[in-house]
Amino acid sequence: MTESIIPGRINPSRTFAQAEMDSIPLRRNRLSPAQRWFSLAELALGSAIVIAHNVYQVVPNEVPILLVMGLISFRLRDGGWAAMGLRWPVSWRRTVLFALAAAALRILLGALVIDPITAHFWPPAIAPSGADQITGHAMVALRWLLLVWTFAAFGEEIGYRGYLLTRAADAGGRSKAAEWAAVLVVAVLFGYGHYYKGPSGIMDSGMAGLVLGAAYVLSGRNLWVCILAHGFIDTIGVILLFFGWAS
Repeated sequence: MTESIIPGRINPSRTFAQAEMDSIPLRRNRLSPAQRWFSLAELALGSAIVIAHNVYQVVPNEVPILLVMGLISFRLRDGGWAAMGLRWPVSWRRTVLFALAAAALRILLGALVIDPITAHFWPPAIAPSGADQITGHAMVALRWLLLVWTFAAFGEEIGYRGYLLTRAADAGGRSKAAEWAAVLVVAVLFGYGHYYKGPSGIMDSGMAGLVLGAAYVLSGRNLWVCILAHGFIDTIGVILLFFGWAS
């Protein structure tokens, strides 16, 4: 049986991830040793920047730096940003639903698993500076929402999932094992990217990185899933703070 060639029609026998992967411009599966070493060097540099800012505070914030590095790297090495998953999705409906599921999973794991475990060892995670001013102040909440959907959702997801995770997988030869190892490595980096939150916050953010990284891989490297999920998660946080419902 032939597949439908009508634009916008989706064969139901194909998974969301398969459809998304088919929409990515062709990337060579085999990387030369030089390409893999260069990807490893990019990952090492990006990791050093994450630690240098968040732990030692000797460089500016890593998110704008990783964003620019990633956009330049994919333009020069892969021919465009679609290679990192920043492309028009095959289905916006499924992309949004996938993002909502990832956001719900991250919130539930945080509340039901990470928070109870870390409470036995460390104080609660430290909130971002200024978050205590959101309660009851609409304009402050709106400014935070703007920050959430630009710096956090777009900036962090392009920098961490789109750029670092992809380069980590490239360094491992783009195998399935390399992809999942990359999810773990970048989740650890994402945890340290929130070093200011303390040990509980590092663990919680690391778990968020695992969920977002897994969503990236399972959705066929659709970066919009991660961007939307990150935005949904933080938007819920702002809403809870605004109404004074956050613990």
